[in-house]
Amino acid sequence: MGRTTNWWRDLLFAVVVFLGVGIPLCRTLTYTNHWAVRINGGSEEANAIASKYGYRNLGQIGSLRDYYHFYHSRTMKRSTVSSRGTHNFISMEPKVEWIQQQVVKRRIKRDFKAGASQYPYFNDPKWPSMWYIHCNDDTHHCQSDMNIVGAWRRGFTGRNVVITILDDGIERNHPDLQQNYDQMASFDVNGNDWDPMPRYDISNENKHGTRCAGEVAAVANNSHCTIGVAFNAKIGGVRMLDGDVTDMVEAKSLSLNPQHIDIYSASWGPDDDGKTVDGPASLAIRAFESGIQQGRRGLGSIYVWASGNGGRSRDHCSCDGYTNSIYTISISSTAESGKKPWYLEECSSTLATTYSSGESYDRKIITTDLRQRCTDSHTGTSASAPMAAGIIALALEANSNLNWRDVQHIIVKTSRSGHLNAPDWKTNGAGYRVSHLYGFGLMDAEAMVEKALHWKTVPAQHICIENPDRQSRTIRPEHAVRAVYKATGCSDNANHYVNYLEHIIVRVTIAHPRRGDLSIYLTSPSGTKSQLLSNRLFDHSMEGFKSWEFMTTHCWGEKAAGDWLLEIHDNPSQLRNFKTPGKLKEWSLVLHGTSTHPYACQPKPRSSPDEVSEDYTDEQADKSEIKHQNFHCLGPCDIECQNGCEGPGPHQCIDCVHYFLKFKNNTRTCVPQCPRGFFGDEKKRCKKCWSICETCIGSRSDQCTSCKNGYHLNEETNSCIPNCLDRFYLDKGDNVCRRCTEGCRKCSAFHHCTECMSGWRLQGAKCVLNCETGTYFDSQSRECERCPLSCTACAGPRQDSCTQCIADYYLEEWRCVSSCSSIGYYMDQPSQNGEKTCRRCDPSCLTCIGHGERNCSSCRTGYNLEGGVCVVGTVCKDATEESWAEGSFCVLVKKNSLCQRKVLQQLCCRTCSLKG
Repeated sequence: MGRTTNWWRDLLFAVVVFLGVGIPLCRTLTYTNHWAVRINGGSEEANAIASKYGYRNLGQIGSLRDYYHFYHSRTMKRSTVSSRGTHNFISMEPKVEWIQQQVVKRRIKRDFKAGASQYPYFNDPKWPSMWYIHCNDDTHHCQSDMNIVGAWRRGFTGRNVVITILDDGIERNHPDLQQNYDQMASFDVNGNDWDPMPRYDISNENKHGTRCAGEVAAVANNSHCTIGVAFNAKIGGVRMLDGDVTDMVEAKSLSLNPQHIDIYSASWGPDDDGKTVDGPASLAIRAFESGIQQGRRGLGSIYVWASGNGGRSRDHCSCDGYTNSIYTISISSTAESGKKPWYLEECSSTLATTYSSGESYDRKIITTDLRQRCTDSHTGTSASAPMAAGIIALALEANSNLNWRDVQHIIVKTSRSGHLNAPDWKTNGAGYRVSHLYGFGLMDAEAMVEKALHWKTVPAQHICIENPDRQSRTIRPEHAVRAVYKATGCSDNANHYVNYLEHIIVRVTIAHPRRGDLSIYLTSPSGTKSQLLSNRLFDHSMEGFKSWEFMTTHCWGEKAAGDWLLEIHDNPSQLRNFKTPGKLKEWSLVLHGTSTHPYACQPKPRSSPDEVSEDYTDEQADKSEIKHQNFHCLGPCDIECQNGCEGPGPHQCIDCVHYFLKFKNNTRTCVPQCPRGFFGDEKKRCKKCWSICETCIGSRSDQCTSCKNGYHLNEETNSCIPNCLDRFYLDKGDNVCRRCTEGCRKCSAFHHCTECMSGWRLQGAKCVLNCETGTYFDSQSRECERCPLSCTACAGPRQDSCTQCIADYYLEEWRCVSSCSSIGYYMDQPSQNGEKTCRRCDPSCLTCIGHGERNCSSCRTGYNLEGGVCVVGTVCKDATEESWAEGSFCVLVKKNSLCQRKVLQQLCCRTCSLKG
């Protein structure tokens, strides 16, 4: 009996060892000497337990009840392994429900190191240059502002609204911030005190929070520098990025004083490097949920987030769990010209856009800076999110009873596509214009305060979790997987029934050998297509997605029931093992919205804010308004009507939800979208496009977005032309003339040249600069430079950039060497053109004579050479030893052909090596 027990114990140990070494770690975690602990019994009980095990209780984590911050001074401040010791016995305490050692989370600030009449009473010196608030500079062709001055004219400047900046601290004694600084909205999480002053250094690294704060609430008319969007709002700061950022640090910041703070603005997130998939952990998620459910006296805290600056890295903000959350208002950026900034990330979770920088020559954002100075070079989506927070503060001053969903609804209804240049503008099934670049468009402050003044709270949020689709589907290279789900919107459950949509979450589990090769799309029953994920060039991860939640706002206002189509495309890169296909293991829909129409009984706006009292009701409206409102609330108005109607048809609406067509007899009808050949302007009018435009964003010839038959759209001039010009090719799928790659005179696709410009030559399907043998093209100097002496061809100046070697030299790892390295390499057979190459031996070999694991000539330490193969140097167990039940186990292994399994092969190597 004892021998049998030992036998199973040894086998279990072997399997555990195999699993331990066979599954590599995906990333290295850095553990801190801080713990988050959930303890029942209050702070006294927490103090007693902390003292018992050598911890120090640093207090409750933000506003999370029963969650405490413990610190252990005798544990390493940073370690790659979790802490071990007697203090870990704390988890055995009956009143300790949960404990987690905090790990460092990498969080990046989203900035970069690199007209209307002017108001004479603003004496701030930078006011004339604040182009994003007012248009007054004809030389820069000021096209559209965000109507912030219009909101000010109506008397709304952010008074009695509190905003805090979650960042690296704010300079509270800055002349432009001091008057509006709010101590109750401030805390130093990094230093665990109430002073959020940034840490100063020679590079002014911690300027980010102060810059964001000035955009929101810099004081007006103090002759110092600049003006905030909500210059009478209260501003605070949380210093939380200037140190280790852990789940607990984020939770403390997100839940600071939620009954006092209205808006939390964050311009940071996970790495925008095009390969990270990360989001809030358990405590931060709980802080978001607590803020939404309990913040602002139950109305819900407002979280404003910068969408990300990973455009140059081909990043996609759907891989950022903060901007991808339904609880955050994700804000994108546009340049002054309305063009896409180079850093912009495109994704379906973006709600709206404000201004920021574009190209290097574009004007940037003016704001406060460290050391009581100001700057005119604030950039990135870091600048856009605080601007949005300031605009939301104006709306909250107009109506402090707006809940967190009311604010999002108002943003959706009032944002404008305007002059924002994007190729993917579309009108969804509810009539809203939306884009992956800009969400629902540029925020409009005046329109928001107008809506807020008379807003009636939207119906309660319903959440419908549809049944998951667990059918496994293979994702093959160069193919697409399509899965259709017939949603009901939980129509059989009144408490969860979703008829009109707000946010849609798609929860997916995918296994894949290279995550960056995937792109994912979701098409709603109304036909609106959202790109949930695009290819990410630098994402080489083999982790896939494990119950990752993608979110889209593009179906806002549409009906939930019907067929939803999920498409997953696999576009393989060169850095890929094509033998291993991906798998869609499971996906499901989580629908958020309302059971009834959210605007069924919105009252008609009045002409000025002074006419509306705080206790305004429908019964107090004037008779004509009651007439329209009651008729609307009874339900007979057409779905395209807004503010009531005079009959059931779309031509009898008081106002239109989306657009209206006006006819020659001076009648008009409301439509969900303008017909082809027309565009919708900012006054909701459908106006005619240029004569040869099929669709457009304006009436000029250079504002086409598609062309009539016989014409093609030039993507650079946005005009319709009969034939594509030189250096352009026709993309037949989109009927667009697109520019060829550099050096091409003519091409059939972007990377497929057929004729080159002067000074360039055709090499395969690409045009390359004519350089002599032994030289390469230097992209910085734009000249041909000499290769290293041992190279006859190269890609750059370094010794390891050779592509071809001189006579009698071998190419080894892109270096030209006189002979192959004695260890780890072998000399391959010369190619047909005489090129000689040193190839790397199989990883199991120390030295070798050829390719593969069976050509080893010597082995690394711990391995033995057997017939040209290096095997683990293990002493074979004799099949007749007592510890193996007199050989019966190994005989059984061999008899059942299990010797090919490495663990069993090592345990029974002698028996497995026997013939027969």
